Amino acid sequence: MTVAHPIAHGWLSTGGTGAQNYDEFASDAEITEIIAANPASALAVEMPHREPASVGRSFRDCLPDAVTRFRDATRGGRYAPAEDVVALYRVSSPDGTATGYGLWCLVDTDQISTSADEPGLVIRNEDVFVEKVHERVALVRALGAMLSPVLLLQTARGQDLHAALARATAAAGTPAVTDRDQAGRTHEVWGLGPGATRDELLELAAAGELVVADGNHRSLASQEAGLKRFLAVVTTPESVAIQPYNRLVTDVDVAALLEALPGAVRVEATDPVISGTVHLYTREGTWAVSLPRDPTVPVVANLDHTLVEKILFGEALGLEPGDKRITYVGGDYPASWLRDEVDAERADLAVLIAAVGVDEFVAVNLARDKMPRKSTWFTPKARAGLVVAAVES
Repeated sequence: MTVAHPIAHGWLSTGGTGAQNYDEFASDAEITEIIAANPASALAVEMPHREPASVGRSFRDCLPDAVTRFRDATRGGRYAPAEDVVALYRVSSPDGTATGYGLWCLVDTDQISTSADEPGLVIRNEDVFVEKVHERVALVRALGAMLSPVLLLQTARGQDLHAALARATAAAGTPAVTDRDQAGRTHEVWGLGPGATRDELLELAAAGELVVADGNHRSLASQEAGLKRFLAVVTTPESVAIQPYNRLVTDVDVAALLEALPGAVRVEATDPVISGTVHLYTREGTWAVSLPRDPTVPVVANLDHTLVEKILFGEALGLEPGDKRITYVGGDYPASWLRDEVDAERADLAVLIAAVGVDEFVAVNLARDKMPRKSTWFTPKARAGLVVAAVES
């Protein structure tokens, strides 16, 4: 039995619809700006309440608009119908020195596992924000389609899959769609119908445990919506890297915080952040704070992101991880951007955290523990709106 399947009915973009996923932004205003510049962007469907004319309305009130935009895009030639296909995926860095691969397909939802005693080959490893999940459930039910994939890391035969995808894309000819992201990476997609190559790729994609690298909310939403299968891009360890995932905090008493952290040491703003220490950037300066680790507890309990939630936010500031005063800022935004936000008084505090190591990420998953919220920013991300899959009944 395989857990990876072709897309029975879907669409491939013909151009102009590619977008960052809805949760990759530090500010909702950025989403509105992107939609204003390109109304065909998948963001206009996935985040209908951020469309310029709809700002101020609720997500659910704007769902009919999302349905209309998606219908118009499929009928108006923005997407070409695709039946019984998988999609080859190649992502190239701006300088051409790095190339990643993936396979767009459908994966069985009943294979999602969140603990060691829950069977399944798809490991979801991170806590989520329930409100975001509810929005994704409402969207997929309204559209009857999935525009954003879950990024899955093949852990057993990643090297074999990587080589097979490289061969397949090299022989695939002209892509169905080519798209460029905000970092200048080139994303190429080819539809692939029945045949020996597709069979090989699906077999390799499903050859071992698949770890959710990006899309924890989307995978849970697929379960909550009762979907038989969810849209995924199965990628390889060679294709991705983990970048820092930092935080901005507003409406907090920075002076009181520093008093509550007697071990804080003044450092230069540009000093590198190393694992075991976080940097707190304020308008008064930058402080390094060591986070005490306990060798007797599981790996996940000693991750910097876990300790930030527990010690910095919970004990020192009295904030829950989902507090609206905390903004989670992924690796596409450099530390200088966060410092500028504080200097411009749009935030009071930037919390800079070292990137999670791949070995730490793997260890947590093998132990079947959950990663802290918003702790791994994998790059490159799979683009939304390039491949769309209809929901299977």
